[in-house]
Amino acid sequence: MTTTTHLLYLHGFRSSPSSAKARKMADIVQARHPAVTWWCPQLDASPQRAISALSVGLSSWPRERMAIMGSSLGGFYAAWLAQQLGCPAVLLNPAVHPARDLAGYIGEHPAWHDPSQKIFFEAAYVQELADLEAQTPPRKPKTLAVIAKGDEVLDWREMWARHKAGRVRLLEGSDHALSDFDLYLPEILEFLHLA
Repeated sequence: MTTTTHLLYLHGFRSSPSSAKARKMADIVQARHPAVTWWCPQLDASPQRAISALSVGLSSWPRERMAIMGSSLGGFYAAWLAQQLGCPAVLLNPAVHPARDLAGYIGEHPAWHDPSQKIFFEAAYVQELADLEAQTPPRKPKTLAVIAKGDEVLDWREMWARHKAGRVRLLEGSDHALSDFDLYLPEILEFLHLA
């Protein structure tokens, strides 16, 4: 298997690079894999602008040596980008139908990790998500989907149906945030094969 030298981490809706899983992965990369290029940007609330900024940022990355991780909405973006770029991706409770799920969140919301920060989710962003959702899933994706049956936000059956063609770790309990994330790190790190 090819060694990963570049790793992108994508946070979820209303989240940030300060999320517990993003910080944990940043610490692991820094401590154990200092040669790996790590990027965990703050994503724009506009899916179109978020994908555009990511595409620019990834343009010089070696596709054969990069991987993507994403949680929730970030998992949806990770799956979409991985298909475009032909690289592996780890999907943590990935959103499957974000246009439907976020249609009720139009307006201003506090950020999870800093309530003084606000995001504004516009009605137009629902259509931007629908456009991304229209992509047909690959027959043989290079993905590891970590899916919790105990997810209180997203339906695990939808996640499993969308990502079962790849590798799936289906968890009997856990939650949307994967509060027990450390338990799944060995499998995730083995899949990523970081340099």
